[in-house]
Amino acid sequence: MRILFIPKVFPHSRIVGGPIIIYNRIKYLSVDHEIHLLSFIKEEQKQYIDTVNKYCKRLEYLPYPAKRGVLRNIFDFFFSSRPNYMLQEYSKAMQEKVSEMVSQENYDVVISEFTMMAQYLYKNRFIPKTTKKVMSVHECYTVARLKLMKKKPFSWDAVKAFFYYVRLRPYEFKMYADADLTLTLTPEGRQEVLHYNRNLNVKIVPHGVDVDFFNPQNRKPEKNAIMFLGNFGHKPNVDAVIYFYNEILPLINKKIKDVKFYIVGQKPPQVIHDFAEKDKVIVTGFVESVKPYFDRALVSVIPVRLGGGFRGKSLEAMASGVPVVSTSLGVQGVDGKDGEEFLLAETARKFADQVCLLLSDDKLHRKISENGRKLMLEKYSWQKGVEVLDHTLKELITE
Repeated sequence: MRILFIPKVFPHSRIVGGPIIIYNRIKYLSVDHEIHLLSFIKEEQKQYIDTVNKYCKRLEYLPYPAKRGVLRNIFDFFFSSRPNYMLQEYSKAMQEKVSEMVSQENYDVVISEFTMMAQYLYKNRFIPKTTKKVMSVHECYTVARLKLMKKKPFSWDAVKAFFYYVRLRPYEFKMYADADLTLTLTPEGRQEVLHYNRNLNVKIVPHGVDVDFFNPQNRKPEKNAIMFLGNFGHKPNVDAVIYFYNEILPLINKKIKDVKFYIVGQKPPQVIHDFAEKDKVIVTGFVESVKPYFDRALVSVIPVRLGGGFRGKSLEAMASGVPVVSTSLGVQGVDGKDGEEFLLAETARKFADQVCLLLSDDKLHRKISENGRKLMLEKYSWQKGVEVLDHTLKELITE
């Protein structure tokens, strides 16, 4: 097959967070298929072009669109055919480049990665009827806005979410209806999408993890070290760390002294940087490799309350032999059990108790560590996940 990927974030090998799935889809599909890539890119990401270019027959990239001002957003709310939320990543240059490439290359499949990029496929008259349109939904934006309004009903974030939601909901599901196939990462994600339109063709293609790279062989855990990993350009990660620091960490510190908390990932806002001035908190910012932090952590925490989709951080921790304490949302889509492959907690008190349990009970720590690693080897290698995608795409083009 000849496949064009159009992701929201440039998918290089050093990326942290959701976009790593796109890099690995490209990497493993390139073995048997011809891959083309068209992506936005930031100047500092250009140093990583070679990490993905070797898997692509053709690679094109464009700068991100300029940030839209307040007056422009107000005008667009009333007069643009696109919702304001989608306009954040709308670029006329990208629209023209997509149309140019689909006209030239005779693709079997074109895949938009992240819902934001589906707007470039929606009602695109340049896409031949022989080319299948696939929209890969890492997170349903409509559902995410509803969760935010429910979790923080009287906040400014909830007000913004409401105004986004008003026009986003109809537009988002019109896009999915225009696709030949919609992909989700989890069964829960599939049900969320089908809740709004039962007639959509929605398939599940799970996340994966590099079980060879993320392994427990060189682990040298530091005493009472815990970690959170995430891309802080994604607001649910910011909320998770603030929640953990303000409501959970103080409860842990009452029971266990000298707890060290690593906050790992790019773009942490100032409010998170400020945490490093107190207690034993280390805020790393962008790191070339997250593996050294898994090697030194005794516990990986995922206290996420907002958003949706699949969080690869849970797989990377388990593959590395690091026990995970998470909300149910944080391990959504992971086929494991509470008390076996990970520990669940939905309240601050329960979360603190679970972390303290792992820090103090060596037998339980070993059990969760070994079971998590075993689950990753059995079900979540990248090869297995991409095999599902490969089979799904082949079925689509032969329909």
